Amino acid sequence: MPLYQAIVLAVVQGLTEFLPVSSTAHLTLFPWLLGWRDPGLTFDVALHAGTLFAVLLYFWRTWVGMISATAGLSGAGPPGRASENRWLFWYLVIGTIPAGLVGFKFEHAAEETLRQPMIVGAALILVALFMWAAERVSRRDETLGQVTLVDSMIVGVSQAVAVIPGVSRSGITMSTGLFRRMTRETAARFSFLLSTPIIAGAALKKGMEIRHEGLPPEMRLPFVVGIVVSGLVGYAVIAWLIRYLERRTFKPFIVYRLALGVIVLGLGWLAHH
Repeated sequence: MPLYQAIVLAVVQGLTEFLPVSSTAHLTLFPWLLGWRDPGLTFDVALHAGTLFAVLLYFWRTWVGMISATAGLSGAGPPGRASENRWLFWYLVIGTIPAGLVGFKFEHAAEETLRQPMIVGAALILVALFMWAAERVSRRDETLGQVTLVDSMIVGVSQAVAVIPGVSRSGITMSTGLFRRMTRETAARFSFLLSTPIIAGAALKKGMEIRHEGLPPEMRLPFVVGIVVSGLVGYAVIAWLIRYLERRTFKPFIVYRLALGVIVLGLGWLAHH
């Protein structure tokens, strides 16, 4: 795999894993449009590892606080804050279950049968409309400390839908969070925290699949570059998006998804005629 391709795909992964635009759609489109070979499962592990490091690094204080409070360790903070962190930890555990089950059972089937231009394009457009509706009707007054068990279950179920290529895990979970009255910033933070176990599970699962084959010599440098570049870009995107959503809306991402969805549907139609 040429190094420049590894860099381009790592940048695309870092950008699109956390922006509500669908990383699967972009990682499918780029090699297809540019005539590149499929980078394969090994490089997929590198990209997942990079974005996992990004989200863990950005939210490490939150995770330490939640784990400390749940385990009853010292340094968990004031009683009120410790209680919030403890409940948030268990809400994230519960919210992870639907996507974990669906991903374990259907991830490969979805990648093999659903990664088609017509399905990806339709998903891009439908979730864009879902995001638009969430922006229109949401009251946006719930902070992270006010997230409830019902919130976590509903957002968790929506995360499971992201197994469909083109949906976007962050797009559908953040929009569902808005429907549940979360502020945009809260919806983003909860979405990223909820994605952490799923990204970790995907990286571990794919890593286990290639463990017997080892890392081919020609993939060693692209593998390391993929981790580092996707991690750095992913961290920057998380930081930027949370600041952006404190004051602004999802409108640019909605417009982008609609335009990209139409383009993908058009390319899919042309490919079959």
